[in-house]
Amino acid sequence: MTPFALIFIIAIALCAAMALAWLVALRTGQSGWIDAIWSFAVGGAGIAAALMPIDGREPVPERQYLVATLAAVWSLRLGFHIVARTAAGGDDPRYAQLRREWGEDFPRRLFSFLQIQAAAALLLASAIFVAARNPSPALGIGDWLGLAIMIAAVIGEGVADRQLSRFRGDPANRGKVCEAGLWAYSRHPNYFFEWLAWLAYVAIAVDLGGDYPWGYAAIAAPLFMYWLLVHVSGIPPLEAHMLRSRPQAFRDYQARVNAFWPGPQRRAAQP
Repeated sequence: MTPFALIFIIAIALCAAMALAWLVALRTGQSGWIDAIWSFAVGGAGIAAALMPIDGREPVPERQYLVATLAAVWSLRLGFHIVARTAAGGDDPRYAQLRREWGEDFPRRLFSFLQIQAAAALLLASAIFVAARNPSPALGIGDWLGLAIMIAAVIGEGVADRQLSRFRGDPANRGKVCEAGLWAYSRHPNYFFEWLAWLAYVAIAVDLGGDYPWGYAAIAAPLFMYWLLVHVSGIPPLEAHMLRSRPQAFRDYQARVNAFWPGPQRRAAQP
């Protein structure tokens, strides 16, 4: 199998997975299933991209197993977290807003939107492919650095998600803004650690010696995720929802805490 054939097969599978996500979201009325299916689809695509033989004779070295494991761990952690959140009830406010904006045209436009998500998933799977195919003959510093980055990202995102779930589960916090733990240093620590996870593949893929120029293509993944999370489908619609639901509390939170990069809180401006 050639690299292009493998990427084509993965692309078709991702399109089918997001078509399934569309159908599930419409049948259940809960759009949270979309992100769960997307997470599992990216993980599955990443595992295939890392392990599928290219020419029928290629052995599967330790690096390919390592990269496939990273993709699997990331996917399963995120996917099952979203499954649990969605099963508990409620709709994702970002998709709920799209439903209001698109009205009767929501099903058709949602299908197109999810196929764009399939294309985004293909880009991310391609970064995993590039990392796994680094031809360096033995695991090196970049591989261990990538492993360390992924461990930090998965743990950090898991801690942030648990802190937010615990906060939301307390009836005394109804109408308030979560500022517990990591949420005191970033308004979206889960997004920050999600972005960090894609740096793991850059560390594995990039060969500073110049023997694997294709490795630099992996940089597209964290660049794309930053743009997506910070400027498109992550922070903007979620913060718009927060400003509608708890305007003054969230404005005060915005004034004190960075949106994405963790850092110390700013002193509130004096009236």
